[in-house]
Amino acid sequence: MTARSPRLGRLRRGAPERREEGRPVEVRGGRPRRRGTQPKVVALGGGMGLSASLTALRRITGDLTGVVTVADDGGSSGRLRDELGVLPPGDLRKALAALCGDDDWGQTWARVIQHRFQSQGEINGHAVGNLLIVALWEQLGDHVQALDLVGRLLGAQGRVLPMSAVPLELQALVKGHDPARPDDVDTVRGQATVALTPGEVQSVHLVPHDPPAVPEAVEAVLDADWVVLGPGSWFSSVIPHLLVPGLLDALTKTKARRVLSLNLAPQPGETEGFSPQRHLEVLGRHAPKLALDVVLADEAAVPDRDSLTDAAKRFGAAVELAPVARPDGTPRHDPELLAAAYDRIFRMHGRIGPWR
Repeated sequence: MTARSPRLGRLRRGAPERREEGRPVEVRGGRPRRRGTQPKVVALGGGMGLSASLTALRRITGDLTGVVTVADDGGSSGRLRDELGVLPPGDLRKALAALCGDDDWGQTWARVIQHRFQSQGEINGHAVGNLLIVALWEQLGDHVQALDLVGRLLGAQGRVLPMSAVPLELQALVKGHDPARPDDVDTVRGQATVALTPGEVQSVHLVPHDPPAVPEAVEAVLDADWVVLGPGSWFSSVIPHLLVPGLLDALTKTKARRVLSLNLAPQPGETEGFSPQRHLEVLGRHAPKLALDVVLADEAAVPDRDSLTDAAKRFGAAVELAPVARPDGTPRHDPELLAAAYDRIFRMHGRIGPWR
């Protein structure tokens, strides 16, 4: 990172402060915690899956942190990553846009940072938010402080953090990647390529193999009431969080309850033909010590409920089925329905918190 600007460097680090007068404080995990506050929720993922989760979760809590994968190497993010050696900003931008409020300010800024330039020159295809995030990284020399500042500018209802402070390369072992050699296993490199690969993904790993987790992300997971993993591209957005040793350790040690949110349909390419229970099986292969409390799935996307229940039991989890898809038939989550499902899970699978 470049040297930080003296003027911007004086900005206070951290998310917007929320003052709550007159509330007693209890200590959890060595940090002060106020009674009567909303549940602390951390959502992990990337791309449109994480955006769907954050859009829903911000409707039921203001104490929300999105932890985002940083292995994207396609599009505007890939170009900026190659040219400047920075973290790919695209999924971070999408998460920030999802946390924008529904008022005019929030929706205006959500549209602005998602806007892509159309031109015949070098700026073609770049998103405004990507350029803004990278500019602040260069000015401040600090990934977390810059993202917090963008969040304050947008009025974001929560915080966005990268899962690691180093750009990562996703690699996959794929059987039948070359249709002429259907039984051979090849290594496929790059998140954008893995997401659309033909053949059957056997496993994925990150390069470097033991990337450092962002300390603030680890702290958020350890201090959370609930951790939500998924939905999203299974091998390229969800599983990578389990391949960062510091994050996986936090996910195993946290006192938070853990929810796995399944996709509405298999993804062409990386999870073609996957059943809901097979999504769980590959997750378990990558993180055999991971425990879950709840597996959330759309009731219309589960043809074999008994098999999914058996797969969830191996994680120690109960299955919650709820209508969470948009009514137009597209495989996209409806924010209001997903929010209602999360809210019900938070109330039924834990003590009814003081935020109620």
